[in-house]
Parts: sequence; structure tokens; C-alpha cells
Amino acid sequence: MKYFLCVLGMVLIVEGLPYFAFPDKIKAYLRKLTDIPDTTLRVIGSIAVITGLLLVHFGTG
Repeated sequence: MKYFLCVLGMVLIVEGLPYFAFPDKIKAYLRKLTDIPDTTLRVIGSIAVITGLLLVHFGTG
């Protein structure tokens, strides 16, 4: 459980850093994000999930 909390904390740090360091650029990026087709976002999301699962698999095996 301690390891899980450590990993979760690191994810929150990495995810929160851009919002802390570059809030104006994040807002501009999010406005542009609405122009990207849903299928493209789904492909990018599925690639991220598969990559994450592979990293977890190889990291724990």
C-alpha cells in the first residue's frame, strides 16, 4: 500500500507541474484540444493506456 501511495503521489506531481508552471499555456492548449476529433483523442488515449499497462507489467515482473 505504501508503494501504491508513493506512485500515486508521483503521478499527481507530474500531472500538476504544468498547471503550476505554465497556467496560461495550459489554457491555450485546452482550447485547441476541442478542435481535435474524438477518434484521434481515443487513439491517443488507448495508446497511453496500453503503454502504461506494459510499463506496469515489465516494472513488476
